[in-house]
Amino acid sequence: MNSERLIRFQHPQKVLGYLGRLGDDRIANLFGLDVDVYRRTRQAYGAQARDAATDLLTDPGFAAKVDRLPFKPGQRVMAIGESTTGDLLSWFEILRHLLDLRRPADAITLINTAVSGQTTTQALAALPGLCLQRPDWVLCMLGANDVQRLRSAEEPADGPTLVSLAETERNLRALRELTARRTAARRVWLTPPTVDEERVAAYPPFQHLGITWANHDIDAVGHIVTRLPDGTVDTRPVIAGRTAEPFHTEDGLHLSLTGQRALAAALVDALADAP
Repeated sequence: MNSERLIRFQHPQKVLGYLGRLGDDRIANLFGLDVDVYRRTRQAYGAQARDAATDLLTDPGFAAKVDRLPFKPGQRVMAIGESTTGDLLSWFEILRHLLDLRRPADAITLINTAVSGQTTTQALAALPGLCLQRPDWVLCMLGANDVQRLRSAEEPADGPTLVSLAETERNLRALRELTARRTAARRVWLTPPTVDEERVAAYPPFQHLGITWANHDIDAVGHIVTRLPDGTVDTRPVIAGRTAEPFHTEDGLHLSLTGQRALAAALVDALADAP
């Protein structure tokens, strides 16, 4: 994996808090990079996410929806998730720029706690610390890593998942209950987006590791998420079947900037006029 991709998806400061504050120099050293290279790479991703937000706001109707988002001045909006959310080009980072460009005076704080590779079990373990962030809103997208399958020559597509479906449901409901008990935050759930199964199957690193993803598993998680008694954004129809302009990166699992932009737009559409 090249250094740019690592910087895009891997954020050591989120998982190595026991080492104390990790400044840019220490993080760059973990990647084997000069600190200036590390900073320029992050800045370049930030510029791409901001450009995506700027382009979305050229539509007056969409800009008006951003104005109607239910986040109040001074509130804290926290994201819990995996690589689709932790991505420096993610829907959440685009949302950050949408609010900064359109509503700077509201001083809304966005906190991205998403960790690449995180399962619902790991997110549940991390929740007590996250609740100390005092969020007013929690936006949660989890479950894609739960349904990662371990395949072999004998089981090319039907090996075991990392987390059983029953455990995924238990974890998501526990996350909901504990968040409600320990914070005053409103909750919004996003289903994991669909994958490009052909790209996933053909991606050499996944072949080498013997891992895979399938949309019937993503749909099973989506069914759980859409039954949670809170606001839900179903991302699956936003992403599914998009081939003219690829919504996925070359691995078929992670979203391209185009895909992330589509998710950001879908979230704004869902929340702008929500009760």
